[in-house]
Amino acid sequence: MLSKFDELKLIARCVATDDRNAFGQLVEEYQDGLRRFLLNLTLGDAALTDDLSQETFIKAYLSIRSFKGLSRFKTWLYRIAYNEFYTYMRKQREESEETADIPPDEGYQCLNASDARMDLEVCLKALNETERTIVLLFYIEDQPIKKIADITSLPQGTIKSYLSRARVKMADVLNR
Repeated sequence: MLSKFDELKLIARCVATDDRNAFGQLVEEYQDGLRRFLLNLTLGDAALTDDLSQETFIKAYLSIRSFKGLSRFKTWLYRIAYNEFYTYMRKQREESEETADIPPDEGYQCLNASDARMDLEVCLKALNETERTIVLLFYIEDQPIKKIADITSLPQGTIKSYLSRARVKMADVLNR
């Protein structure tokens, strides 16, 4: 795990000398967690996860000069990923409105047959996109409320409300 100081040194090398190896070290450090976050957001769509991960790292590389260092690099990176996911979903909604005669996907195919994974997938599917994002960041990525607020640009109280509503929805799904 990189310390904040190590992150800042790597970022400084990226900015000052366009050091791609330094950015590569940042990618190696955060790619697994970012991919896991996006895989859960996309409800297991590995191809979409790969595309969104790649777009996230490309945007991060191209925008690294705008990173101010007020938060951890990981928080900034997750914010980019969050924006990429929501941009993709917005485009999908617009396209689906144009092609409303195509029937929606009837079922969700679980990638992993274990009961716990299936329960998690069913619970996540029951949540709206914002609730799912917050639940994933809080429970799966172990992010504190303050960092989730930085990533989502939502007030901390709103995040707590979303978490509370999401817990109730997930409990209802599991009790059925």
